Amino acid sequence: MEQVIIGVDPHKLSATIEVVDRNEQMLGSGRFATDKAGYAAMRRYVRDWPDRTWAVEGANGVGRGLAQRLLESGEHVVDVPAKLSARVRLFNTGHNRKTDALDAHSVAAVGVRTPGLRVLEVDGELEAMRLLTDRREALTHRRVQTVCRLQALLADLLPGQVKRDITAIQAKKMLASVRPRDIAGKTRRRIAAEELAELVAVEVKMKSATAELKAMVLARESRLMDIHGIGPVVAARILADVGDVARFADRNRFASWTGTAPLDASSGEQNRHRLSRAGNRRMNHAIHIAAITQLRLETDGRTYYRRKRADGKKPKEALRCLKRRISDVIYKQLVADAARAAHTDLWPGVSAGPGGHCGTTLKSSAADFHPIIDSSDQPLPGPADPTLRRPSSPNEPQHER
Repeated sequence: MEQVIIGVDPHKLSATIEVVDRNEQMLGSGRFATDKAGYAAMRRYVRDWPDRTWAVEGANGVGRGLAQRLLESGEHVVDVPAKLSARVRLFNTGHNRKTDALDAHSVAAVGVRTPGLRVLEVDGELEAMRLLTDRREALTHRRVQTVCRLQALLADLLPGQVKRDITAIQAKKMLASVRPRDIAGKTRRRIAAEELAELVAVEVKMKSATAELKAMVLARESRLMDIHGIGPVVAARILADVGDVARFADRNRFASWTGTAPLDASSGEQNRHRLSRAGNRRMNHAIHIAAITQLRLETDGRTYYRRKRADGKKPKEALRCLKRRISDVIYKQLVADAARAAHTDLWPGVSAGPGGHCGTTLKSSAADFHPIIDSSDQPLPGPADPTLRRPSSPNEPQHER
């Protein structure tokens, strides 16, 4: 039997598929529900093509559920970025019309034409880490909303006494100091007490999630937390989104994926680069947190930032340079961790040096597609090999993010 590609346009309640051969000739198509009966019907429909590869659009987004079910069933699944399928649809006949059937055909065409698509595989530990990291971030947003509501209530109860950054202990003392007698004041104080109780509960959950993430990161023998500004939450996000670092050929491609590499915007005699809005924005945010943390204390990153400012760069430009350097350090540490893990598997008890590499593979449980870089994604100028490591001083405060 010839090998076929099954393009999948997933939705929450349905999935449209198209089966094509290596010449992009359609062999079959259909629309199936995503419930148990619909999934079983879709699996029965493709039995005639045992040598098949599922190309799922957005396996990290709306297609994650279906992709995970296919993996658990032993299917071979690759992730098709929505941008690639949109390009196929744009240059296809039909004036860029968008239907589920056309989307499935575009996804299948990408699966046929594009080598190096990310091959999905089951990694329970990384999936659990991703879920817990998402949960921790949701709790953070919930805490911010609760604090804002609490501050608004306290501002009415104690005008002019509310601080910008208020803690649960401070809010408790402020509530204890006020005893309104009117019905509106009593209602306001009661609601503030309820918000305070919710804030305490959320902070307990955040602390528990942070401790669990730290244990997961240490269990994978990752040393990302040795980098100043990277705590358990950021380290877990990096591990969950990167997956197998071997899918990145070098630090430049990794920087392009994190959105820290500038884009070439030169024209004629003018040579310049502009800010990249592409890449994994969650990773970019994690690197931004690390950069801001390094700027707050006397670190190598702060020294590097000051040197860039002295060279005439504006504050935002210098910060972008620092973020690129932190991206390089993260990549170097990920490679070192992977090499050490590979050598440990081969020779238990032997630790690998930081210069090794575990070998290239396209299999990964990371959250994004296999990175592609062009000649415009060049590194920013700077020192050859910055460390930007966490100082070893025992008096230095630890950062949880």
